[in-house]
Amino acid sequence: MEKEQFRKNLKEYLTIIFMAVLLAFNYIIFIIENKFAPAGLSGVAIMLQYKLGLNIGHFTLMVNIPLTVLAMIFVNRRFALRSFLFTVAYSVAYMVLYEYREPLLGGYIYRANGVDTVLPVLAAGIVNGYIYGMTFKSNASTGGVDIIAKLISKKFPAFNFVWVIFILNVAVAVASYFVYGEPDETGRMIYDMKPVLLCIIYSFVTSRIGDFVLKGNEGGIKFEIITEHAEEICQDIFDELHHGATISTVRGVYSGKEKQHIICVINKHQLNEFKNILYKYPDAFAFVSSVDSMIGRFVSVKKRVI
Repeated sequence: MEKEQFRKNLKEYLTIIFMAVLLAFNYIIFIIENKFAPAGLSGVAIMLQYKLGLNIGHFTLMVNIPLTVLAMIFVNRRFALRSFLFTVAYSVAYMVLYEYREPLLGGYIYRANGVDTVLPVLAAGIVNGYIYGMTFKSNASTGGVDIIAKLISKKFPAFNFVWVIFILNVAVAVASYFVYGEPDETGRMIYDMKPVLLCIIYSFVTSRIGDFVLKGNEGGIKFEIITEHAEEICQDIFDELHHGATISTVRGVYSGKEKQHIICVINKHQLNEFKNILYKYPDAFAFVSSVDSMIGRFVSVKKRVI
């Protein structure tokens, strides 16, 4: 048991380090040369580097060290330490890659030069979403805004974690409008909405890919059905979808009649097939809900008669 836990922890630590290094490559190749700020504190770091020349790696360390200490005190020691490991690995990798970016990655850096600026944003968002999902799967975070959101949610439980992150990212998007302004021939500053829109696109792609990586194909569809034909419906579920179901007896408040209540979880791609089964039983009343993940035994069953 101890060896198994050791292997699990080692795999997670190696994943965290690999994802941190991959994030550094992502920033060097797709982001820093294309005048847009990704979401979160990394976006703040990008803007500071663009305006003041402050290295992103230095800024990331300076901000995340106190955040990690606060997370250890108020959130969770394991989460804080793993998040700090990610921060250190990312900062070191970024500083090394940034210093030697031309000899090492010069031919691979994507420079849109104001033409196809959406492409590096999409590429960076996809890679970052994958990193985000894999890091959270390893019981860590990428630091920065994630830790701040955790601290705020801990102090004010009524605040939704997702909305806290959203508000902080909106602030970064708005700030990017002013940071990437450029002077015209007369010296007057011209501001453009493009960095704001690119930040929003990046955030959307990152969240969608991260959500997919976290949930994968674990999600499903749950049906709850009230009917007088429970046995027949369950038989069809076995025969056509190869899934089981649970039947219980319920009583209607208005009519006082007893009917059967079926609960069944199916794969997402089987939704239309399940609906076709229900259409054969006009008396059935059903409602459907999304299931983010299944825990325990969820397998297809062999076709049999019940």
